Amino acid sequence: MSINQYQNSLNQVDKDIASLEKKLANYAKSEAEKTRRISSIEKSITKNTSVSTLNSKLKQISTLRNELSRIVTQKADINKKIAEKRSKRNDLSIKVQKEQEKQTKKEFEARKRIEETYKKQIADLTQVVNSGLSLVKNSSNLSVYENDTNEEYDVFISHASEDKESFVNEFADVLKNLGLNIWYDDNNIKWGDSIRTSIDIGLKKCKFGIVILSRHYLSKHWTNYELEGLFQRESTDGKLILPIWHNITKKEIQDFSPVLAGKMAINTAIMTPEEIGQQLLELVNSTKVN
Repeated sequence: MSINQYQNSLNQVDKDIASLEKKLANYAKSEAEKTRRISSIEKSITKNTSVSTLNSKLKQISTLRNELSRIVTQKADINKKIAEKRSKRNDLSIKVQKEQEKQTKKEFEARKRIEETYKKQIADLTQVVNSGLSLVKNSSNLSVYENDTNEEYDVFISHASEDKESFVNEFADVLKNLGLNIWYDDNNIKWGDSIRTSIDIGLKKCKFGIVILSRHYLSKHWTNYELEGLFQRESTDGKLILPIWHNITKKEIQDFSPVLAGKMAINTAIMTPEEIGQQLLELVNSTKVN
């Protein structure tokens, strides 16, 4: 049986015990009333009581005592049933407790697996980033650290290509129309360019990194590469990552990265691209003032 089934059985036993205890209280009340009546009749008998009246009163007393005897038997039967129910309740309570302990253990093991998976993802991504930066340093092509452009970007847009039509393309157009200088793969990666080198330049030169978290985003190599690069920069430069949730739940993000789930985010289900763009513009402008 599942924990819910055990709990339902336990609740039913509690109801049965409550019902039996109510019956027992009613019988006790009836027992007290009949005992009182017997005492009252007995006190009414005197030496002056006529024979016919005496016989009548004795008959009433006999009837009441017979009823009392049945009540005592019924009370004993109910007490037996209550004892059986309480014994059953104790057994069910133990089973519920054991099932709860099993469930708690399973949840703990599941959380531990998620944490281990997350740590492995970070370690793998860190290795990918480090190997990528090493390749870029030693390459005769455009170098992130030596020969790259001096252009700086207000924001780097990290996203999954599957989300372009539903949100990202429109959002990028809004940011450009607001006068923001954005790094966006459609604009910044040209035919024949090194994808890794182009991304590294954008990651290095951006003031903020918008991370559009979706189910597609969490499962792709390049998005995880970009996310790790942003985390690396944020660890030294301070606030950098700006999460946007797109068609995804908090639990899905929590399972992927508790760190990301803990960051204040904007949700595309609540705000339009224009509203999000205005908030970003205010944030960028505030950094310029400072």
